Amino acid sequence: MVRDSSDVPHGADTRRGWIGVVLIALVVGAASGLGVGAGVAAAIRSQDTASVKFSPNMSVFRRMNDVRAVLARVLPSVVGIQASGPGCASGPFGGVTQTDEASGMILTPGGEILTNDHVIANASQISVTLNGQKTTYPAALVGTDPGSDVALLQVHGPSGLQAVSLGGSSTTQVGEDVLAIGNALALSQSTPSATEGIISAEGRSITAGGGTCSGSESLRGLLQTQAPINPGSSGGPLVNSAGQVIGMDTAAATSASGDAPTQNIGFAIPITKIRKLIPGLRKGGTVGAPKAFLGVEVVSVTPAERSAWGLSATSGALVQSVFPGAPAVLAGIRAGDVISMFAGRTITTDVSLTLAVRAARPGERVTVELYRGPTLLTISLVLGVKPAPQAGSS
Repeated sequence: MVRDSSDVPHGADTRRGWIGVVLIALVVGAASGLGVGAGVAAAIRSQDTASVKFSPNMSVFRRMNDVRAVLARVLPSVVGIQASGPGCASGPFGGVTQTDEASGMILTPGGEILTNDHVIANASQISVTLNGQKTTYPAALVGTDPGSDVALLQVHGPSGLQAVSLGGSSTTQVGEDVLAIGNALALSQSTPSATEGIISAEGRSITAGGGTCSGSESLRGLLQTQAPINPGSSGGPLVNSAGQVIGMDTAAATSASGDAPTQNIGFAIPITKIRKLIPGLRKGGTVGAPKAFLGVEVVSVTPAERSAWGLSATSGALVQSVFPGAPAVLAGIRAGDVISMFAGRTITTDVSLTLAVRAARPGERVTVELYRGPTLLTISLVLGVKPAPQAGSS
């Protein structure tokens, strides 16, 4: 955690004095280079000195001097979101209802709420819990932009809500203090968690998701933050020292088994981008061009997966489950299959399949090669359109 450095250590005082000596020496040296050595020598003999002024050592970064004051301003505008829907047709969650818990932020006193698209994707029921309350309220999906991972909800019941203050992420600076707020680990729907850190980078591009049948999304232009973002924080606000929202908590970096673990690397969608999406979201429906949809949940083939599933393939995208009614189901693809080729592209990992599907078009007929046990099969199928979340209430 980066802290303020309001006290200047003694080492800094010593260094400042040394800089002053160097600057004086440079002034004398420059004069000597101009061929006025006699005049300089006379000045030295008369003990003339150069006067150098130093500006105060003040940081240009905005610091979080009073975390509690910022939280008091923001927490009433943060909500818990519960999104329920059918599980995948096969795999460990087949035939049951899944409930995901995440976060959102109140956009207007009338009950408009911003959250991530991946929070409510494929949900048939959406409910909202206000800060400090136990009552849940039904919410309906207004509009969503899956490509930007942003969705707009309307909660029904409460009124006169306290809306967040939207800042300008275009003025954020690397090194600036921030708070990430949300329903971390779903520990409490009505009392969000807060983590502190800095903006550690801007303009990041990531591939996020893969944990649902809908697949992954490629997101660009994100803020990277050192403030920890955990499962359940998605859709919550990333705020600056003035309590203004500068981004939406969206993703946290993870590492594959066996690699060194990541350390507090989270990502947020800049609020300047979200502002531009709001008018389109208010019109309803799905914003943006339709995306191709295969309808599988996959992981990369690893030694552990080979052992668990008894696979003969050494690489590829292992199908863990399939989405109900998806093109993959209609073509006969099932859990345990290993996709090795898609539309002429060699598939070696789950990410390579995600990128290959994203490069295709809805309605396009493609050829898929896959291993079912030791047998290599070739399947032809027509890609669908990635489904939008379903509005609903609880």
